[in-house]
Amino acid sequence: MAGLRVTEVDWQRLRNGTAHHTQEYPGSNLVVRRGQRFTFTLELNRPLESEETLIFTVETGPQASEALHTKAVFQTSELERGDTWMAVKEAQTENTTTFSLASPPNAVIGRYQLSARVSSRRKHSDRKLGEFVLLFNPWCPEDDVFLDSEEERQEYVLNDSGIIFRGVEKRIRAQGWNFGQFEEDILNICLSILDRTPSYQDDPATDVSHRHDPVYITRAVSAMVNSNNDRGVVQGQWQGKYGGGTSPLHWRGSVAILHKWFKGRFKPVKYGQCWVFAGVMCTVLRCLGIATRVVSNFNSAHDTDRNLSVDKYVDSFGRTLEDLTEDSMWNFHVWNESWFARRDLGPSYNGWQVLDATPQEESEGVFRCGPASVTAIREGDVHLAHDGPFVFAEVNADYITWLWNEDESRERVYSDTKKIGRCISTKAVGSDSRVDITSLYKYPEGSRKERQVYSKAVKKLFSVEASGRRARVRRGGGRGLWHDDLLEPATKPSITGKFKVLEPPVLGHDLKLALCLTSLTSRAQRVQVNLSGATILYTRRPVAEILHESHTVKLGPEEEKKIPIAISYSQYKEDLTEDKKILLAAMCLVTKGEKLLVEKDITLEDFITIKCAQPGSPREGLGPIQDHPLQERPTAAAGRLRQPPLPGHQGLCDHPRGHS
Repeated sequence: MAGLRVTEVDWQRLRNGTAHHTQEYPGSNLVVRRGQRFTFTLELNRPLESEETLIFTVETGPQASEALHTKAVFQTSELERGDTWMAVKEAQTENTTTFSLASPPNAVIGRYQLSARVSSRRKHSDRKLGEFVLLFNPWCPEDDVFLDSEEERQEYVLNDSGIIFRGVEKRIRAQGWNFGQFEEDILNICLSILDRTPSYQDDPATDVSHRHDPVYITRAVSAMVNSNNDRGVVQGQWQGKYGGGTSPLHWRGSVAILHKWFKGRFKPVKYGQCWVFAGVMCTVLRCLGIATRVVSNFNSAHDTDRNLSVDKYVDSFGRTLEDLTEDSMWNFHVWNESWFARRDLGPSYNGWQVLDATPQEESEGVFRCGPASVTAIREGDVHLAHDGPFVFAEVNADYITWLWNEDESRERVYSDTKKIGRCISTKAVGSDSRVDITSLYKYPEGSRKERQVYSKAVKKLFSVEASGRRARVRRGGGRGLWHDDLLEPATKPSITGKFKVLEPPVLGHDLKLALCLTSLTSRAQRVQVNLSGATILYTRRPVAEILHESHTVKLGPEEEKKIPIAISYSQYKEDLTEDKKILLAAMCLVTKGEKLLVEKDITLEDFITIKCAQPGSPREGLGPIQDHPLQERPTAAAGRLRQPPLPGHQGLCDHPRGHS
């Protein structure tokens, strides 16, 4: 009997692609998902005899081994087992035999080699049949990444475009983003990202063996999307200087970035900020089969000292003291959520997990963040892996203001402590609408439950000894915050204050505002008001002072008074940053030693006036004159195109202002 040989392999890409929701991946290689059968047909030089059995071998990564679960050897069987690789002979017609293979739902993902040999008394060497790529499977109930909603799988796994929300809390804007996970070479690049991690470089066989775990994969991708430790994909830049690269404001998708990184032999692409990191990470994880979405948090805290508060030190004019203030509050910050089970934490923490590729703080010595269970954040379980305290602070830190006196003493100033974590947003399933998901991260701001959770988080983070001594958190500058300071609010003053914009703030025009002060008591009182204003970066760090003045105001019982404020164009034009932002502050000192800080961020708008034809003219019916903020879009020639907000967004449109 002639030796059995394989003459041709038909991977049935169309059939398998449809069944595995992988038909959009380009190229000749078969792409399938784990925990699910796929079929292929072998053309043999002769019929397969009844006593002959094919033995298959699958292996992935270097030094593949059965001990590391990166190699499996198995023969055709009629029995179905879900915990191991298996093969079934589906049909045979003369020299043609069709087989189906299935991987376990926890198989390592990545590039696989498939080979086969005949089981007989004679020894045969394995014949390589070809390669295929195995991905995570959100359609498989036994897979840790299983998502039980077809609409959500279509949105968070298969949708190759989306919306990223940016701006400020009261003016949220939408930017389109092309994830492009099915574009040419993107799957290959995403797999190459895994092969560029320091863990893979140090011990490739062990690293590959961990690639069955979405926790491991997402944590690795979080580190690799930024370039801080590992020549990752994107280099961050927050100083407004983009020489030798592309401004973060000009990227409109992930594909060009990933192609540039890959073709440039893994040289980091310049430059990115938070929405760029999040857009690229969403592409990579969707490409690998993990349901992922982009999330924007407005008034996002950056808590550098892990005390769950943003501590701002100011002088008597409300100006931020940069040498003392280490924490910050960004106008907005963008990260990702991915959906998977947390076998390391328990089923209560399954579901959405926060991942952040923006290099802010190190996690176990590497710039990465997450995965942190959204449920754990909402419940204050900040002790759980990974990076719970940092994420909790981003959405629920208390914003605490300290007046730093000349004798280096400090006093707590009454201000809005609840401004952190507003309008947490993501794109709706099946539409470009904005969905507010703040309630997934925390209970209603200021509610009893929210305060209980905050207190719980603080107590978990700081150990309060049984002897009654208070735990202290040392800061880099030698200052300390007592545990009790974080739970005791500042004394509420007997006045309230707010800035009111009298005319729309438009670039090139003077600014006209008023500080409105209201007495809350039945007695007269005197208030010293120290006003300051500065142009700021998107980090809210000051660039140049443009306002510095003092007023004394006498308030009668329950009286309201307005202090007019005017800032001319000539005062701010030279020092305005690319973000066109100004920060105003009023430190209000009341007679009985009470102190109130009032702040307002102002974003100056560019406007274009579109004049439409009047009734009776040849272009009748085009509508009235309209003013729209100028928005940036790339063009092949000039690099920018101005256009009005996206339809259906009620003025939400791409806005390159604000910090992340």
